Amino acid sequence: MTTSSQADRPGLRERKKARTRAAIQQHALRLFLSQGYAETTVEQIAAAAEVSQSTFFRYFATKEETVLFDQYDPMMVESFLSQPADMKPLDAIRVALTDVFTRMTAEETELEHARMRLVSSVPELRVVVMDQFTSGLTLLTDMVAERLGRDPKDFAIRMWAGAVLGVAIAAFYGREDTDFVEALDRGFALLEAGLPLD
Repeated sequence: MTTSSQADRPGLRERKKARTRAAIQQHALRLFLSQGYAETTVEQIAAAAEVSQSTFFRYFATKEETVLFDQYDPMMVESFLSQPADMKPLDAIRVALTDVFTRMTAEETELEHARMRLVSSVPELRVVVMDQFTSGLTLLTDMVAERLGRDPKDFAIRMWAGAVLGVAIAAFYGREDTDFVEALDRGFALLEAGLPLD
């Protein structure tokens, strides 16, 4: 028979792994900001995070993955799916994004903004992140399909997800000095209004 402490172990183990992954990423981002992305090595990141290089590679296959990994995606999905059933999907996304970003500490917000700046400014990261938009489209399609109780292969849902993702891409790369969440919210408002150009 499994005791309650035994049943809790996988959860505790997963939380510990999540904390280790987050710590490695945070140290990597700090190093990238202070001395440059190209100049920072895996060895330096591991040393800053006080883990071995083999431990680093258990969490991130490459240095670039420390920037590309988005630890807030699962939180956003959970928040999105928990919004009231009668709320429009686009409104649910806007609320979920606001929910996730308002729960972040000042330091977490600063590091997340730094991560976004690195993604948009380092050429090799820009190339990889564009490839990741395919998985982003699948994630968004699945989220909306689950919320609406429809098939993820539904053409209308996939086109809707593509339009939302397109707004997110445009907001990310065209925000300049505007906060990403603010730019995204403005973009979603335009999408909801039918993208008027007048």
